Amino acid sequence: MRLPPTAPLSALGLTPRVCNLLHTLGVHNGFDLLLHLPLRYEDERHPLSVATLVAGQSACLLVQVVRHEIRQGPRRTLTVQVRDETGLLELRFLHFYPGQLPLFTPGNRLRLFGEARQGYQGLEMIHPRCQPFKENSPLPATLTPVYPTCAGLSQTVLRRALARALTQLDLSDTLAPSWRASLKLPDLATTLKILHGPTDASQLVPALWQRLKFDELLAQQLSMHFHRQHRTETPAHAYPARGELSRRLERSLPFPLTAAQHRVVEEIRRDLAQERPMHRLLQGDVGCGKTIVAALAAVQCIEGGGQVALMAPTELLAQQHHAKLHDLLTSQGICVESLTGQLKSQAQHHVQKRIANGEIALVIGTHALIQEQVSFKSLGLVIIDEQHRFGVAQRLSLHQKGGEPHQLMMSATPIPRSLSMSYYADLDVSVIDELPPGRQGITTKLVSAARRSEVIERIRSACRQGHQAYWVCPLIEESELLDLQNAQSTFQTLTADAPDLRCELLHGRLAGSEKRDIMNRFLKGELQLLVATSVIEVGMDVPNATLMVIEHTERMGLAQLHQMRGRVGRGTRPGVCLLLYQPPLSELARQRLKVIYEHTDGFEIARQDLLLRGPGDYLGSRQSGLALLRFADPMQDDDLLDLARRCAAAWIAESPEQARHHASCWLDTRQPYLTA
Repeated sequence: MRLPPTAPLSALGLTPRVCNLLHTLGVHNGFDLLLHLPLRYEDERHPLSVATLVAGQSACLLVQVVRHEIRQGPRRTLTVQVRDETGLLELRFLHFYPGQLPLFTPGNRLRLFGEARQGYQGLEMIHPRCQPFKENSPLPATLTPVYPTCAGLSQTVLRRALARALTQLDLSDTLAPSWRASLKLPDLATTLKILHGPTDASQLVPALWQRLKFDELLAQQLSMHFHRQHRTETPAHAYPARGELSRRLERSLPFPLTAAQHRVVEEIRRDLAQERPMHRLLQGDVGCGKTIVAALAAVQCIEGGGQVALMAPTELLAQQHHAKLHDLLTSQGICVESLTGQLKSQAQHHVQKRIANGEIALVIGTHALIQEQVSFKSLGLVIIDEQHRFGVAQRLSLHQKGGEPHQLMMSATPIPRSLSMSYYADLDVSVIDELPPGRQGITTKLVSAARRSEVIERIRSACRQGHQAYWVCPLIEESELLDLQNAQSTFQTLTADAPDLRCELLHGRLAGSEKRDIMNRFLKGELQLLVATSVIEVGMDVPNATLMVIEHTERMGLAQLHQMRGRVGRGTRPGVCLLLYQPPLSELARQRLKVIYEHTDGFEIARQDLLLRGPGDYLGSRQSGLALLRFADPMQDDDLLDLARRCAAAWIAESPEQARHHASCWLDTRQPYLTA
């Protein structure tokens, strides 16, 4: 009787040491092992002769050992001379051990595989793969797979492990024959056997990869469905929209909400009123007004007797949120406090005590919120800003402090449709696709670093007209490793070249009180120019700031550039962003700068960013907990993704248990929504 596909590695007879090494490769069960596919294949089926070897060619040879010698020198080297009927060849081993020497006894016959290269005495091979060969030894019938591996795990051990998995695991197909026929896909067992040992390169047809991609996308869509189903069946506290506090808050705003904000607020209100946990992703471009939407959601929860936690990725952003929401909500009788790592231990303990007894209705903080000693009396809503900057474990830590609180995640880095369908299909998504009225937009210009003096004069001119400006540098201080403009030297240069400007330096190493003081002075207009690192990427909201200079933009990502550019043009006057670059530009840097120059729409920038970087790099910390796809690419395989979505819905309706089995093979079986 064959083992189930998800059987533990030990069930295949693998030693604990091999199992542990496989775990480091992300291989945790039999099916993971089957999906650990070769990087490439080597052809040992047809040996060549020494005389036909060409430098740079990899080949299999059948040879006889003539002699071997250990040469002393700065580095001990083992050289072995071998021959066949057509000529001589030298093998060189820079790393060897005494146990290898009997293999190279003169007269022994060997089967070699390696790459020929030109040496001092003619062609040679360095560290070829060698094994004894007898006249009746059969040559391989298939191409030899070469797998990704790690230190201590040889290709031989991996091949043996895969051979066991292919023969001992039950590879019964989860897809119905009618589905395979309609999609023109091979069965799973055939697919895996060919990929791990094709008899010829012509067998490696695209249909094999299509089968794996479709199965993977189907499992992902099934998992998302089961996750959503699990969430909807989990009870949560309902917070009906009573409305009095919300109406008072809206009336106190100095601006009317946009139609897009009204639409999103209603979506969130309906969710909070349900007795199931809200899991909603709020997307919106820089400056679209996500914070006030979050404030209205918080007010609804607080009015119903719940507490709210808002977690931001940086101290600066947490302070900005606290300053803005404290002014808005304390006037409505709501207690708002902050909890960050910058607070002294006594102050932290005091805030934690007030959170635990329910005195604080809204607490705003950084990772300090997920400390073990932080507990809530009645946590009803978790708001996570810039959610892509947090790992899944961090978001979950805050979520678990309230039993089953509602969750609102916010992002100014829009998720392209293909990724949203694939990785965020378990979430409800709201989009604020409208900027507040009166915004004049931002003009972006690319400027060579050689024109720095002109840029300084442009800064002085803008500040004389009553505007404020940012100058962003990638480093705080000079680095021996990176030849980049740093904030300290830029600050010194600017204060020397433009002594008439009221200028200050802001970076992450400053004490919290210093940073708050500098930010407040800049916000009040006491400072004209702020030289800073990327610490100002999020959270700075100064309507009078109209000019931004960013150094070394060729080294920055599109999302970061778009976020920083969004710090200007937030008032009634247009913004200008000068992107300084250091020529010559690489092709990738040229493409990135072209995108940020031509586009101001965050959704289009996100789409272009995905095309340039790929989904794995784009998603970042999202990959923990919901595994990134091994084989499929949502951008390239969007047709398969659409098909997988439709098939997942049909399969769940027809046979939910079979669908759950398919998903559990491909994904983490520890998830409760797959084992239910």
